[in-house]
Amino acid sequence: MIKGISRSALGTLMLLLVPGAFLLVFFVVPLAASIGASVGFPDVSFASYQHLFNTPVYQSVYWKTLRIALIVTLICVFVGYPCAYYIASLRPKARSIAIILIAMPFMLSVLVRNYVWMLALQNTGLVNRLLMELGWLDSPLQLMYNSFAVTIAMVNMLLPYMILPVLSALLAVPGDLGSASTSLGANGWRTFMRVTLPLTMPGIAVGALLTFIVSLGFYITPAMLGGTREMMVATLIAFNVREVLNWPLAFSLSTTLLASTIVLYMMYRALLPQSTVMKAV
Repeated sequence: MIKGISRSALGTLMLLLVPGAFLLVFFVVPLAASIGASVGFPDVSFASYQHLFNTPVYQSVYWKTLRIALIVTLICVFVGYPCAYYIASLRPKARSIAIILIAMPFMLSVLVRNYVWMLALQNTGLVNRLLMELGWLDSPLQLMYNSFAVTIAMVNMLLPYMILPVLSALLAVPGDLGSASTSLGANGWRTFMRVTLPLTMPGIAVGALLTFIVSLGFYITPAMLGGTREMMVATLIAFNVREVLNWPLAFSLSTTLLASTIVLYMMYRALLPQSTVMKAV
């Protein structure tokens, strides 16, 4: 006993000291510095926030960012769940191979993957050349520098964030529940809707949350495939930092995006059943 603190409590405190210091140095201090810079600390001024909320262009970029992130998340849910369901039905060896193939894109640079999409979607790219050679098009489609290119590339890159949590939830469902449901007269679709889907909602919640949050901060894909037409908040922040050197406005943009993410997360917790939220987080 050391001044009223037991040895076990002291050991726990020492174990928490290192991660606590890490969070303080690499999270709390930069976040506080970002918020302070956005208001011009120590000379506090909210001029950058007023400019941000009074400029229609910035409002448009924010809504576009939220819209694209939501669309990408919904597509990942509807595409990722069937993929995870199929992988869960495979034998263990084949399932391991499928998981490796899903995780393999993480080994490639995001920049390289965006260049691949540029080669595929540009006017002389693979998609347009194939459609024109098949006689389905007389002139190339404009597949680049629009929301289509940004969305399809982001879905491709973020799909593993949906598949892996859902797959984990599916594998945690006891196999005898399906047999029990069938023995009680339920068909395959009813078993899925009444048993499998509710039990895998925590996995869907985790995957959707990860996908949406990562989508909000995407920078390289909108910059390369969207151009100036499909500018998102991260691209706008980089523009203010590198081109016009408006650091207070850039910090205001980043702080507002963080605040929006926190608000949306709290809404997410409030709307979902509490049991599902606790399992998901």
